[in-house]
This record gives sequence, C-alpha cells and structure tokens, in this order.
Amino acid sequence: MGQIKIINPGLMTTVQDLGRYGYQQYGVSVSGAMDYVAARLANILAGNDENEGLLEITLMGPAIEFLSDAVIAITGGEIGASINDAPVCMNKSIAVKTGDVLSFKGINKGCRCYAAFAGGIDVPVVMGSKSTFLKAEIGGYEGRALRTGDILNTGALAGLPFSLLERRAESFYDYGSGNVKLRVVLGPQEDAFTKEGIDVLFSNEYSVTSNSDRMGYTLEGAAIRHRDSADIISDGIAMGAIQVPSKGNPIIMMADRQTTGGYTKIGNVITVDLPKIAQAKPGDKVVFEKVSLSEAHRLYKNLEEKFISLKASLNNKNIKNYNIKINDIIYEVKIEEIE
Repeated sequence: MGQIKIINPGLMTTVQDLGRYGYQQYGVSVSGAMDYVAARLANILAGNDENEGLLEITLMGPAIEFLSDAVIAITGGEIGASINDAPVCMNKSIAVKTGDVLSFKGINKGCRCYAAFAGGIDVPVVMGSKSTFLKAEIGGYEGRALRTGDILNTGALAGLPFSLLERRAESFYDYGSGNVKLRVVLGPQEDAFTKEGIDVLFSNEYSVTSNSDRMGYTLEGAAIRHRDSADIISDGIAMGAIQVPSKGNPIIMMADRQTTGGYTKIGNVITVDLPKIAQAKPGDKVVFEKVSLSEAHRLYKNLEEKFISLKASLNNKNIKNYNIKINDIIYEVKIEEIE
C-alpha cells in the first residue's frame, strides 16, 4: 500500500471517479469528475481502470508529499504542476520517489486538472462510486474536500514497473482557445421558447459568472425569451442540460446537479464538449452552436475510437473490431491491427 500526505489542500481538491450512477431516482446526484475526458485519460496513463478514483484539483492546486514510490499522471487544465519545484509534463506517466512533493504554481489555462495514481486511491465505495458529493457529504475522503494533514492510501507498487513508464497522450483532446464553443442539441423543451429566443442563444456571446460551481454554470448575456412560463413539471436533468429560468440567462447543469428540476431546458451541450465548459472559469466567454443528434453521436463515436486506440497502443494489444453503444444504437469501430 502506498500513501500520500496533503501538505496544503489548495482551493478545492476532492476524490472523484466517473460518477455515481443508478441512484438518481432516490435523489442522489451523479457527481464524478467535471472533465470526464481528462479523468479517463489520467487513469489510463497511470495504468488504472478508467473509472478509478483520482484527485480533481480546482484553480489553486494542493501540495502533496509522497510517502512511498509511485507512478502518477496529470491531465486537464494547466495549473503549473511541478515536483520538488521542477516543472513536469502533463498527459504522460511520471515516476516519483518517496519524499517528493507535487505542487502547483497557478492557473495558466483551464480550471481543473486531474492527478491519478497507479493503483488508484483507496477510499470507501459508496453506492458504487468513490466520487465526493460535497452537498450530501458522502463518498470520496470522508465526504469532503481534502484538508491539510490528510493521508490517503494509494495502490502499492513493487518498484516502478516499466510498463507504466513513458505512457504519453499529448494533444489527445482539443479544448480550443479563446471563446468556449459549445455544440448543442435542442430540447427537450425548445417549444417553450420563441423562435427569436432560440436565435438569441446561438447568436450571442455569454460570460461565465462567479455563480458557477460543480452544480452548474450560470451565464450572463442576452436574455432568452419564453413563449409563456419558464416553469414546468419537474423532470430529469442530464449533465450539460441548459436550463433557462424566467430572467432568461442560461444555466448549464454540471456534475453535482440536482436530479430533477422545474425550469425549461432549451437544449443540451453534447457529450464531447462537456470538458470544455468544465474547464471554463468566471469571466470566460461562451458561444453556442446548434448541431443534430446524429452529429452529436458521430462526434462521440470518434472520441471513443480515440480512447480505444490509445489504450490499444499503450498496452500493445491487437484490436480489430469494437462496439460502442450510444442510446441503444450499436456502432462498430474498426481499428488497424497493432504490430
């Protein structure tokens, strides 16, 4: 068993995985990593299952002392990661020794980064997940953000296995530059908005406000008009759903969103673009683009193909065919055989 010690917790550092599914009917939020692509990538590079627990680090990173040898990977936003004050590369596996200190110098690009540890993080599995749901104080490490002095157990390593070293995935995902461009599928209540109101969403720039967190991102900009009321009978809320209350400013629902809500939803950010809004911070600008459901499926399939190819190349496995299930539709992925 390995261990890490939290010297300084940073602004907000929590244990997350890919979420707590199957309990929304009981009012339990999914939670999980805000940037699911970065989280999956970090675990893959650290040699873990993609759904293993890891650290989500927000804006101001922690200082972490390694109490044993380890292999780690850091992905997502650029927050100036360094080991013993020497900068380290992101999106690759990194060997660390007992006594090394991982720290972060400050935000350069993005909002959140992820640190995965070979062997994972040993915290209780609550309702099928290691994710921290802060509002309910469940999951993760004692249901809370990390604090100074916390000691977390990680997977044990017998030395530093060669198979985990020099695992790289540079330029795996394009977060873009400048404005955050989010592609949207209309619905399920687009008929509650005027045609002009829908046009406003896709023809204006919005700003991320300070009233934005793991539950949702409140945007400020041109008001989106309803045909009548902004209220509906409460129904389920997906990650990326764009609620529009009566004042007309959109709210993008995120990982810790409530399970149901009674505001009209004009559309949903497509799955492949969710990491882009997860990496946005107050003051960033957001623009929306309308796409079809079939285009959203195509883009998602392409991203999953990249993950499959990456894992195959890192593990030297031969994969010729692989199926991806999207909304009960089976897509066959064909990948060239690896020599």
